[in-house]
Amino acid sequence: MAKKKHVAKTKKRNVITVQMDATFFFERAVHSLDRNRYDKALKYFRRAVEFEPDNPVNHCNLAGVLSETGNYEESNRILQQIVEQIDPTMTECYFYMANNYANMENYEAAEEALVYYLEHDPNGHFLEESEEMMELLGYELERPTKLTSIKSREGLFEHDKARTLLEEGKFSEAVRILEKLVKKSPDFLAARNNLALAYYYMGLFDKALATIRQVLELEPGNLHALCNLAIFHQHNGDQEQLNELLLSLRKTYPMHYDHIFKLATTMGILSEHETAYRLFRRLLKTGESGLDPCLYHYTAVAACNIGKYAEAEKLWRTVEKLDPGTDIPRYYLEQMKEAENGNKKALGYHYHLPFEEQFRVLEKAADGIPDHMKRDPLVRSSFFWALRHGDVETKLQVIQAFGIIADSEVEDALREFLLDPEEDEYLKKVAIFVLRSMRAKEPIYVNLDGRETPLASSPWSPNLPIWKDKWQEVMEAALHKMDKRYDMIQQHDLETLWVEFLTRVYPDAPKIGKVEGWAAALEYLTAKMHRREISYHEVSLRYGISVTTVSKNVKIIDRACGLKEKMDAIFPKLSSSEPF
Repeated sequence: MAKKKHVAKTKKRNVITVQMDATFFFERAVHSLDRNRYDKALKYFRRAVEFEPDNPVNHCNLAGVLSETGNYEESNRILQQIVEQIDPTMTECYFYMANNYANMENYEAAEEALVYYLEHDPNGHFLEESEEMMELLGYELERPTKLTSIKSREGLFEHDKARTLLEEGKFSEAVRILEKLVKKSPDFLAARNNLALAYYYMGLFDKALATIRQVLELEPGNLHALCNLAIFHQHNGDQEQLNELLLSLRKTYPMHYDHIFKLATTMGILSEHETAYRLFRRLLKTGESGLDPCLYHYTAVAACNIGKYAEAEKLWRTVEKLDPGTDIPRYYLEQMKEAENGNKKALGYHYHLPFEEQFRVLEKAADGIPDHMKRDPLVRSSFFWALRHGDVETKLQVIQAFGIIADSEVEDALREFLLDPEEDEYLKKVAIFVLRSMRAKEPIYVNLDGRETPLASSPWSPNLPIWKDKWQEVMEAALHKMDKRYDMIQQHDLETLWVEFLTRVYPDAPKIGKVEGWAAALEYLTAKMHRREISYHEVSLRYGISVTTVSKNVKIIDRACGLKEKMDAIFPKLSSSEPF
């Protein structure tokens, strides 16, 4: 009997499922474009469109590749389909159509598309390129272009001024201009985007988020707004919403330099370092930025964050040559060496030193904050952020720094700080001292016990019914002598000590004869409280009074305020050759 034949048993195979969706084909298309394989990119973008036919970005990418390969008619057919059937707000499609028509030498149609773009696009991302095209069309048509208005230039002067203020770190002034501009022109989306950034730089996160949402209600595909929203989601810890938005941003393949740069920096901040690196390298290859040290720095950061240390070092060495006066490449090269040695941490993409490092620089600076740091908008932004969101010690450092910067932006920030009912009272007292040292205009309002109260022009002395001119002269004499030798906190503490002494002895305050004798005693005691080296002899010479006078006044203030007991509690091992 013949044996039965059995089907051979086969080993179970592990099958890896490839998810064939729009994202998959988009990534393949981008990969092909990076290698100049336009035929493959075209095929993959077509597949992405098939999977997501309602996504205008996919169609736009397809039209862009068709234009690159010289298929201008098909490119325009797709662009027309976008604005007629998918997303009428994508007015930039008309600019792309104008380019295609110009390449086809159909100058009348190119002019019609270009004029429509200029008269209807609220953002003006291609304004400079449009001006160049208008010049070409005018030459070819032998007449001026038929243009009545440029929508993106409505309020352009004010917007440019606001952008300049943002670049200078003058956020409050920029906000005032942008708020008026947005109220006047609600569809001016670039102004809304910059207003959101200004709020964000000032630490007004809720306002920033609300403003970005308004932009996206008017134009859901606005790339700048989407990038800003992603960063806001990350800041707020909204991981689910961030992940959803990242899916869309990863599919975006911008053509315009500003869009590429915005997306690159955003992806870097969101820790999408591979994508950021690819986009920054693309910008360097175009050469449009010239020799911009910032771009080389951003590319170096991305390279370092993905482990390309040799390339990162080369790029930072280029930054050193392009911007020889900065410490930024030196600092980041040191951080890279630590990463190579195993202490790896992601580096930030801002072209400035981290906040903690900035304060170390300030502490070493003999003449206060360097001018370039005062003007740097990112440095100033980090100060505003720290004043709103830092711990008490950090806020104290910021208030000191503001006393050195001492401009109108600082004054606005400190006045707003005083009205916050949640802020520490000691910090408020220091802020008031700084405002007065800046000669800020009175009245100064402060929130006390839930009520906004105007302060008297005298120092903070709520328990004194009066404030005498002689008392003010003593304080001013001491502060004048201490200026630049003592920091803002030490000067504030001198004022507080003087007020406390007068409050404790009132109404039996001593008669002030020689102002300098009391001023010298206040400096001596303030120095002791801050553990600074000082002697009776030293202050007596500086104030032009006798050692006996200083010693006598020190003892009077000490007895009234109990300073020795306070200091013994804080520094029990503190020794001094002179009585406290």
